[in-house]
Amino acid sequence: MTLDQLPKDRPAVIRSIEGERSPVVLRLMEMGMVRGAPVSVRKRAPLGGPLELRVRDYVLSIRAADAKRFVVEVAE
Repeated sequence: MTLDQLPKDRPAVIRSIEGERSPVVLRLMEMGMVRGAPVSVRKRAPLGGPLELRVRDYVLSIRAADAKRFVVEVAE
């Protein structure tokens, strides 16, 4: 499942990233959105707006379109 499909407050781990050479994705990776990083969705803006994420120990907001590039696995 991709990050934009992850249910709210469900812990997950980033497994793969599509388009790693994109400037936006590279910047997100610099901010900790890398393979193996723990992530969860804290809030969702209405009508497909940005997502507020908890990545490691900080909060990050990204566009839903960018969240589609991150494949996650739900943590058990």
